[in-house]
Amino acid sequence: MNAAATPTDAARTVVPVIEAVNLSVGYGRIPVIREMNLSVRPGEVVALVGPNGAGKTTTLNALGGYLPALSGTVRWKGVDASAPPHRRAKDGLAFVNEARSVLRRLTTRQNLKLARTDETACLDLFPELRARLDTKAGDLSGGEQQMLSVGRALASNPVMLMADELSLGLAPKVTERLLIAVRAAADDDNVGVLLVEQHLNNALRFADRICLIISGRIEFDGRPAQLKENESSLVAAYLAGDTDALREIAQGSQGS
Repeated sequence: MNAAATPTDAARTVVPVIEAVNLSVGYGRIPVIREMNLSVRPGEVVALVGPNGAGKTTTLNALGGYLPALSGTVRWKGVDASAPPHRRAKDGLAFVNEARSVLRRLTTRQNLKLARTDETACLDLFPELRARLDTKAGDLSGGEQQMLSVGRALASNPVMLMADELSLGLAPKVTERLLIAVRAAADDDNVGVLLVEQHLNNALRFADRICLIISGRIEFDGRPAQLKENESSLVAAYLAGDTDALREIAQGSQGS
């Protein structure tokens, strides 16, 4: 897998598929993310990374319409978004959450049918599921469940995919398959992708842009290449949850 291409200046002028503008969101009146500015353009893979509790899942829930803003706005295709989640889904927003949102008592085939997804397109992405079409989703392996979730989402022809912790609890080979499929959706179908990824090395390999969130604030927003010089220190600080070191590395890399 080659490193993701660097976005061109021309690409930055394209209207984002989804965008947070000075967005603050929380539970009750207590903000978890604060004055966030984040955007994803068509054909771009953005990886949102950060320590546990930094606000990554909250960010996705806010962008998906599951949490109201305390202040600021979410924009969808350049327009302030107010539609509920199911309407955003009909308009092309696909969301794969960390719970592997499959209906466990239904078969793989029934899951695809209920989602009104192109079964053939899903099986083209993940042929392993062909032999498991009549197996209940609850009896699939964790990797197969995630393939079903991602395949179902991508086969719905989305304009935007948000995915939370695709690699959680999965073998590296399965994670690679999933990330390759997501990268191909961006490259071949111009799908915008916002990916929460627990493994920083995967984010650096597959994303066009890295957004590092610490304590609800974006501390770095830039190309993976900007972080390469400090990659070993960054990974060590990330694994240790050393937020002070992460901030220092982010600040030093932002202008490089």
